Formats: sequence, C-alpha cells, structure tokens
Amino acid sequence: MKAQLVETINLAILEWFVRRWQMEVTFEEVRAHLGMETQLCLWSDLAIARTTPALLGLFSLVTILAHHLQTHFSWQVRQTIWYSKSLPTFSDALALVRRFLWASTFSMSAETTDTVKVPRALFERLRDIAVYAA
Repeated sequence: MKAQLVETINLAILEWFVRRWQMEVTFEEVRAHLGMETQLCLWSDLAIARTTPALLGLFSLVTILAHHLQTHFSWQVRQTIWYSKSLPTFSDALALVRRFLWASTFSMSAETTDTVKVPRALFERLRDIAVYAA
C-alpha cells in the first residue's frame, strides 16, 4: 500500500514537471524572439503589466496563425547538422508568419514569372534567410 502511494506521488510530481517544462519553453521562446525581458526597462509598473500580456498574446497569435498557414504554404522546418527536429519551433512559426506577411506586402511581380529583379531562386533563398534573421 505504501509503495503504491509513493509511486502515485512520484507519478504526480513527474506529470507536474512535464507541464512546467512546457511553460518554461514557452517563456524562453517569448524572451528569445519577442523580447519579453526588455520590459524590465520600462518606467512604470503599469507599463510592465500591459506589456507582458501583450507579448504573450502576440506569441499566441503567431502560433495560431502559423498553424493555419502551414496548410496553405509550402514550408520546411529548418534543420541544422547538429540538431534534427521533427516538429517546428516558435522561430519556425515566426518565420512562416513573416514570410506570409512579407509576401502580401512586398509582392512586386506576378507569381507566374521566373524573375523578380533577381532570379526567383536567389530571391526566395534571401527571403528565407531574412525571415529567420529579422
């Protein structure tokens, strides 16, 4: 009976840790890509109280929009030699949203042409680099 209770408690602790880890990853992504820690430089507590929910809302908006866009855009999860990932990260989602917004903003030529002042392949490669660097 006692061993079963200990096992149940250990399982609950493990489940809480897994849930907490997902939240920590979310906060790290918001810090890294949306500048959440820069709010500490704000002048008032009211400004900080407004900024944090706005940044977390922006994180949610980007995530939802990227989820919707992945069915309409052809895109690949960015890979590196030293780290292989099967699912997109927030930086991938942010790049997809930037790509969508830039495509609708900076569209200069019809999609059927092969050149946009530079060869289309070069333009797309530069765009793909820029969406991650911005």
